[in-house]
Amino acid sequence: MRLERPKWPAGSCCAAMITINLNAELFWLQLDSSCTNMPKTLSLGQYGMTRGVKRILDVLEERGIKATFFTPGWVAEKYSEKLLTIRDKGHEIAAMGYRHENMALLSLEEQTDAIKRGIESIEKICGITPRGFRSPEGELTLETLRIAKSCGMEYSSNLCDDDRPYNKDLGNGETLLEIPVHWVNYDLPYFAFNYHPAFPAGQGRIANYTGVLNNWCDEFYGCHEYGLCYVLQLDPAAIGAPGRISLLEDLLDYMESLGGVWFATGSEMAEYCRCLERK
Repeated sequence: MRLERPKWPAGSCCAAMITINLNAELFWLQLDSSCTNMPKTLSLGQYGMTRGVKRILDVLEERGIKATFFTPGWVAEKYSEKLLTIRDKGHEIAAMGYRHENMALLSLEEQTDAIKRGIESIEKICGITPRGFRSPEGELTLETLRIAKSCGMEYSSNLCDDDRPYNKDLGNGETLLEIPVHWVNYDLPYFAFNYHPAFPAGQGRIANYTGVLNNWCDEFYGCHEYGLCYVLQLDPAAIGAPGRISLLEDLLDYMESLGGVWFATGSEMAEYCRCLERK
């Protein structure tokens, strides 16, 4: 049975949303707080900000594609010049908590504080109010989404239960637009590696580059064939290396070669879905 085929702007065959998670050092600090005193481990995340972000921006600029950068408030504060560059190039800056919190392990008050602090930091640094939310550690509760909506978020990009944007039922008659993601389209599980703290815990893995590109292209082909929404997640520390940035270049070239792709930011996707609902 074919899934219901969404309608995309200007007769496009499918939609694509390129997202970047600006985890910086927070990914490693969340694994082990003692990393504060481990400059080598911290440098794994710092590399994404010092080198990876620019390479991503250059690739996107060459193709005229706007992306959505999910940003923890702490990162916005520490790397404010990078955030301003991203903003000035016309990309969307969305919210990602304050540090790298596992929202599912926090109280309602702690979740609210983290999300509000993150939003406030982005507003202070960039002069814009983020409209989208992604949970920094990837896990969350239904209450997390309710809090995000109460803080002004217009969409979430966290869940894995569809290939199309849809309104997530939050209970009590409330909904929040969800733009689903899938692990296969995320670079970090393929490439993140460290001995201590051990990641992955069982070691093994850095994936074959050609295999990863084939996975991404095959997934996009399926989305293009069925008219769905392809969401790519990138971490600058993973994709931003000199040998890996070509994976992003080759993927985007492949996507464009199939034609009929609507590249959208999260906010553009949310606005389009709102317009459809009003019709």
